[in-house]
Amino acid sequence: MSAPPKSDVPIITPNDLAEADGFIFGFPTRFGMMSAQFKAFMDATGGLWRTQQLAGKPAGIFYSTGSQGGGQETTPLTAITQLVHHGMIFVPIGYSFGAGMFEMEQVKGGSPYGAGTYAGDGSRMPSEL
Repeated sequence: MSAPPKSDVPIITPNDLAEADGFIFGFPTRFGMMSAQFKAFMDATGGLWRTQQLAGKPAGIFYSTGSQGGGQETTPLTAITQLVHHGMIFVPIGYSFGAGMFEMEQVKGGSPYGAGTYAGDGSRMPSEL
């Protein structure tokens, strides 16, 4: 989908997921949902679903959006369906990240469903907060 390849990043296949003890999936948001590339990757896990190879494994998520209205809550909520259909145990961060969640001076993303950031046009990096 026009994204340049990342030659220094290892590429896994859906079947590689069976070897993991747990997961933290990260993806960008497109129109309030996970990107089509990640959705296609999850769609290719049907064989793992049929044989329940991911059932019982813990999974969390993190994500980035382009704007404040870009899906900081809808993205993780729609991604959870991928996990629970496999029988994975969704492990959210909840409201467990201290006083920083009430801090109003810095732009920050996230929700109780997962860690998030505002990427803007892709040039903005997450802050320490």
